[in-house]
Amino acid sequence: MGRAFELRKGRKMKRWSAMAKTFTRIGKDIVMAIKEGGSNPDSNSRLRAVMQNAKAANMPKENVERAIKKATDKDTSNYKEGLFEGYAPHGIALLVETATDNNNRTVANIRSAFNKCNGNLGTSGSVAFMFDHTCTFTLKKEDIKSDLEELELELIDFEVEEVFDDEEGIIIYAPFEQFGAIQSFFEENNVEILSSGFERIPTTTSKLTEQQQADVDKLLEKLEEDEDVQNVYHSMEM
Repeated sequence: MGRAFELRKGRKMKRWSAMAKTFTRIGKDIVMAIKEGGSNPDSNSRLRAVMQNAKAANMPKENVERAIKKATDKDTSNYKEGLFEGYAPHGIALLVETATDNNNRTVANIRSAFNKCNGNLGTSGSVAFMFDHTCTFTLKKEDIKSDLEELELELIDFEVEEVFDDEEGIIIYAPFEQFGAIQSFFEENNVEILSSGFERIPTTTSKLTEQQQADVDKLLEKLEEDEDVQNVYHSMEM
């Protein structure tokens, strides 16, 4: 198994602490997708992907409808996506993805979190090169007629990097740029996509002691608690 598999296995040991955070994150994704490409999932591939994720997360129907209504409200400003780069204690590289309607608030909160937890907020490009930007799909096992090696060969033109069997489904990892093409391929071949999204996978990881991990976790938790933070990626070995 490769880096994506190990990263996924490590993350499953530490899920979002509250479902409310997941629903808030998906709600923002719905708003951004509709603002970008309209409210019809048939013509908006990004919205189709977000709706799949909402279903996979068991997001209540009323939460989804609320997000759609908010997105179609003319008075609702769009969320601006941002990427913050820096270092946690002990030299651990961090990438923080945000979605905000108030950039000044977000910048202040992210900077405060780094300062309070002995981290260092860097400049654009300071650590992003240490991560591979990938797309990921979770597929319904029953729709896959071939074995994993055959499936990987079928997807070779999409530069797929990893294919593995997980309790949640068949997991695919590929370069970020291939997302739309792979999504279309599965839809055309009647393969149900249970969920999809993007990951930033560290090219190298650092092993820390328990105490050092606790120092890093303190910053990770503070960042993940922020309402504007969508995802946090790091180079600490899980």
